[in-house]
Amino acid sequence: MRAALWLLALFGIAAAVALFAGNNQGTITVFWPPWRVDLSLNLVLLGLVALFVVLHLALRGLAALFSLPRQARQWRLQQKERAVHASLLDALAQLLAGRFSRAGKAAQAALAQEHVLEGLDAGLPQALQVRTMAHLLGAESAHALQDRASRDAHMQHALNESASAGAQLSPETREGVQLRAAHWALQDRDAPTALARLKELPHGAQRRTLALRLRLKAARMDRRTLEALETARLLAKHRAFSPTAAHSIIRGLATDLLSEAHDAGQLMRAWAELEAEEREMAEVAIHAAQRQVLLRGDLALARTWLLPVWERMVADPRSLNDGLRVKLARVLEAGLDSVDADWLARIEAAQRNNPRDPNLQYLAGMACMKRQLWGKAQQLLTQAGLGLQDIGLHRQAWQALARLAEERGDQETAAAAWKRAAGTDVSSQA
Repeated sequence: MRAALWLLALFGIAAAVALFAGNNQGTITVFWPPWRVDLSLNLVLLGLVALFVVLHLALRGLAALFSLPRQARQWRLQQKERAVHASLLDALAQLLAGRFSRAGKAAQAALAQEHVLEGLDAGLPQALQVRTMAHLLGAESAHALQDRASRDAHMQHALNESASAGAQLSPETREGVQLRAAHWALQDRDAPTALARLKELPHGAQRRTLALRLRLKAARMDRRTLEALETARLLAKHRAFSPTAAHSIIRGLATDLLSEAHDAGQLMRAWAELEAEEREMAEVAIHAAQRQVLLRGDLALARTWLLPVWERMVADPRSLNDGLRVKLARVLEAGLDSVDADWLARIEAAQRNNPRDPNLQYLAGMACMKRQLWGKAQQLLTQAGLGLQDIGLHRQAWQALARLAEERGDQETAAAAWKRAAGTDVSSQA
């Protein structure tokens, strides 16, 4: 369609020229004493057009001739710029391929070529970023080769270049250098340096997933459990982990935080640092109660911590595995001397609702023993001794039965119970 339109336009122009030139009888007389020259107007017009074309072509030719040196210089600079970029790409490719020595040499070559360009007063528009990336690749290669001195030198140069760039360089470049520096410090097992590097980041960059992951590793390595727990919470909110992994990490850190308490006051402060969801985790609440028992703290407070776990277990016995049920029974048994009527009623009700649970039988039996209900205690402990899988609880159940028999003066039954308890010890040692 376009060709047809052009063809029609050419025909139109030809027709217009033919009409103008064919009927044009005008002449131009040039007086050049002693001559007189008569020229057709059409010929003069064609001559003027031809003269214009010749002059235009001549000027274009002269301009091209005089621009040859400048074009040659631009071509040489362009080749040098391409060499800089080629060296950078080569350094990255060698680094990814695991050829760290060659990657370092390619990064040095890029720096040298960029320096030559700068000396010719023809620096790259992205010169600062090019130098920063070249130093970063050199530092990465030196780190892989365990050359810490060269790595630190490159890293400092990269930081200096990114700091002096101001508005000419995107902030992400400097942040990337700082994140890599923190990563290298972590690999060197230098957690304080890694945390210091991360704190130098802007506030927004500190909340990025990569920065939070590095902070979590560094805090755990430096045993800053509370800081690691706060970081894990942020990562969980950002969905950096699967729900199962996030639950496991937070649970482990909360348990570690409680384990660091060396007295009841520190334990209460650690418990206060936990969020409501973390306090309701069975592993965390049971561990907190165990620490309270170990530190000779307030056992009534420990039972308060255990109450949500207990209610969840009573409502759904499968919500706790066997190991946690045993731990729960042990920690509640440790506070039976000071247990109140409400907790005794809860224990008895739970045992009645689930009469075949040996852990509840043991706990209810020990509670009856503390209240001097000897007959019921003997019945429950005997049933528990026959069903308990935990060696420790099994031994303690038979030892309690032996003491009950001795209180009644039944030496034969007591001896048999002591024998069963001793048999448990032998089997556990075997």
